[in-house]
Amino acid sequence: MFDNKTVFITGGTGSFGKKYVQTLLDRYSVKKIVVYSRDELKQFEMAQTFNAPQMRYFIGDVRDRDRLVSAMEGVDYVIHAAALKQVPAAEYNPMECIKTNIHGAENVIQASIANNVEKVIALSTDKAANPINLYGATKLASDKLFVAANNMVGSRHTRFSVARYGNVVGSRGSVVPFFENLKAQGAKSLPITDLNMTRFWISLQQGVDFVLKNFERMHGGEIFVPKIPSVRVPDLARAIAPELDQHVVGIRPGEKLHEIMCPGDDSHLTLEFEDHYVLQPTITFFDRKNSYGRNALNEEGTPVSQGFEYNSGANEHFLTVDEIVEFNRMAMS
Repeated sequence: MFDNKTVFITGGTGSFGKKYVQTLLDRYSVKKIVVYSRDELKQFEMAQTFNAPQMRYFIGDVRDRDRLVSAMEGVDYVIHAAALKQVPAAEYNPMECIKTNIHGAENVIQASIANNVEKVIALSTDKAANPINLYGATKLASDKLFVAANNMVGSRHTRFSVARYGNVVGSRGSVVPFFENLKAQGAKSLPITDLNMTRFWISLQQGVDFVLKNFERMHGGEIFVPKIPSVRVPDLARAIAPELDQHVVGIRPGEKLHEIMCPGDDSHLTLEFEDHYVLQPTITFFDRKNSYGRNALNEEGTPVSQGFEYNSGANEHFLTVDEIVEFNRMAMS
């Protein structure tokens, strides 16, 4: 579906953006890929690797609506990946997080509608479900904005959906490179926030593939959640450095013991498909009544039980230490 299409990626110089660009170039005959971000050095460095004739690099910030409107001219599909994502940084710099993650989301929506973009998918996070930190709260607000945007399009055909998933192996600022750097620097032990802490675990390629597939699945208004395994943080540390001791340092500001992707309070809205869940909109769209039980690929979902919660600590699938080693090896290769 991406052949001869123009694809626009906000925050395109990040880990997700690079893998997404690589996948689009490898699998499709895209007309144009626009990488939109604010860091000229990262764009320059990315352009040394991704220099295909379809590539375009636009300097701009999602906080700047006028720049987004002009940059999106002629665009068919938008992936909104730009965000301030570090939990402690958001706690200490709340206004900056709000400007990028909430006001930036609104600007992406307005620019997409103004340019009659066909489909938009915004990247979310497990921290947006029952949030306890500012980052999660801003991403929940962003999710709500993108879902409600389907009621703002009027006679235009633009559709908006959200993809929500967990921790990405090896992404910038994640725990895997952090542990590996400590090991390389000769650390005697690895810091563990809590011995009972768990996280959802997904590779960068899996995340990209999930978003690609959701462009085909979406009606507009859904929040897509993949079925993925969990890891126990002490097991993750043992997988990376089995020879090192571990010491508990306590939970950081705004951090959760376990993550949630489908809250129990939304169980009446949640549908289970073979390899993912869908959270249906809480609102009714004025111009249409989509049946989310059957998606655009004709896949069928069924309602989950009352009170169902998709929680990393109660997941049916946990990776063993050996499985984490193999998973990380494949994800980082």
